[in-house]
Amino acid sequence: MSTDEHEVADRYGRFARDEAPGRSALYAAWAARVAADPAIARLLARIPATRRQPPLVFAICRMLGAPETDAAAWADWLEPHIDEVVDEASRRSLQTNEPLRCAALLPALSQIEGPIALLELGASAGLCLHPDRYSYRYADGPALDPSAGASAVVLESRLTGDAAVRLPEVVWRAGVDLAPLDPRDRADRAFLRALVWPGETGREERIRAALDIAAAHPAPIWTGDASDPDVVREAARQAPVDATLVVTTPGLLPHVPRAGRERILPVLAGGPWRWVTIDPAGLHDAWRPALHADEWRGGFVLGLDARPIAVVDPLGAFVEWRAGPATARG
Repeated sequence: MSTDEHEVADRYGRFARDEAPGRSALYAAWAARVAADPAIARLLARIPATRRQPPLVFAICRMLGAPETDAAAWADWLEPHIDEVVDEASRRSLQTNEPLRCAALLPALSQIEGPIALLELGASAGLCLHPDRYSYRYADGPALDPSAGASAVVLESRLTGDAAVRLPEVVWRAGVDLAPLDPRDRADRAFLRALVWPGETGREERIRAALDIAAAHPAPIWTGDASDPDVVREAARQAPVDATLVVTTPGLLPHVPRAGRERILPVLAGGPWRWVTIDPAGLHDAWRPALHADEWRGGFVLGLDARPIAVVDPLGAFVEWRAGPATARG
């Protein structure tokens, strides 16, 4: 086996052993087949090294019609379709766009005077640009609906602590992404749905409904590097001056190389806007006051203007408010 083939086998073996179990039995089986079969590893080694992540490759296979049965059927399908898989993987990247993250963002957005202009960095298809168009059901907590009534997207989460939540008044919304996806494009929609791991109940339906909302209310998503301060400042200049500009980075920064994070963090924390982020506690030291990662275990950190205010599930399934009693501001 070549070096690339060994790297593929090792990478997929780790995925089968450490990441897929308990989340997707199908992906665990597919990855184990790659690790054990040099011929399959050789095929996947044709994909550029930066595009070989198992969740990305498997999503592309499913998008292209791979049978979602057993590893043998998938392996039989892969060889005659490898050119298509390599082509798609070479131009796509992991762009998980989970609208449920809005349930984690909402307690922070509720602390900001409206109306707001919303700018998301790493927006993908913009599904987190519509927090005002979704319904929310917090277990043992508030139920919120848009003024027109219950949304087709109902976000179920758990909220503990003294946070007050309300739907924001969003008067302008836009995003920046290295490779924006179009919620109206059939292939992009299929790709986003395929990024949902087999076995994640209800998630694909939620994403499909959110895509319909984003397609009906298209927001501009500009192509650009969100770690470039000039790109962010130029995007921010498009926002209306009579609204409070809110820049969000929900789950973006872990995917930005360290040099890029160090370049953009001072800009995010010191710009003429409010900044809402969801990050691992130990990812950076921009938090004010500084936090001790051991005290923020159990999830990611929700931050408002670089101030840690809650522990949250990175995809929005729960919010544990830590900032003390808070009042929703209109």
